[in-house]
Amino acid sequence: MAGWWRALPRAALRYPWPTNVLLYSALFSAGDAVQQRLRGGPADWRQTRRVATVAVAFHGNFNYVWLRLLERALPGRAPRTVLAKVLCDQALGGPVAISAFYAGMSILQGEDDIFLDLKQKFWNTYKTGLMYWPFVQLVNFSLVPVHWRTAYTGLCGFLWATFLCFSQQSGDGTLKSAFAFLHVKEANAAERPPEK
Repeated sequence: MAGWWRALPRAALRYPWPTNVLLYSALFSAGDAVQQRLRGGPADWRQTRRVATVAVAFHGNFNYVWLRLLERALPGRAPRTVLAKVLCDQALGGPVAISAFYAGMSILQGEDDIFLDLKQKFWNTYKTGLMYWPFVQLVNFSLVPVHWRTAYTGLCGFLWATFLCFSQQSGDGTLKSAFAFLHVKEANAAERPPEK
């Protein structure tokens, strides 16, 4: 195991695109598995496979290219430059990523209207993302080396994917719906008699 951890930085430097995309996709998919576990039902590996497909086919690649493009267009770590990158990311990158997730999942689930989830949940999800992603990207653009930025986004995306997958499955794109679900689940667990 220790050898794997030592090989990872070399792989990120030598093969930055596939290393970052695979790390991002694994973390994003794990977010779906955690969301399913929190919901308490049986594991739906087909759902996790669909999330992994969207992550590999679009999200990981998009983030890799997008973060490199931002760095090329706005090089450096000066405070004004970092804030410009965060603003561009939230104004352009965020809406594209959210739209691709909802539409991609609907396509893979064989939905008749692939834009229904997107139409119903986009604005709530985007507003929720504005409470999280600007802070994540502020750290990313200020402190993280360019060759690790997609992997870092994937690490932070693990939490986001947990929320996003819950929202896609049964939420409305707001944190309120996720917290309400967790609160009800906690209350139900407290009401159950202890198992003997």
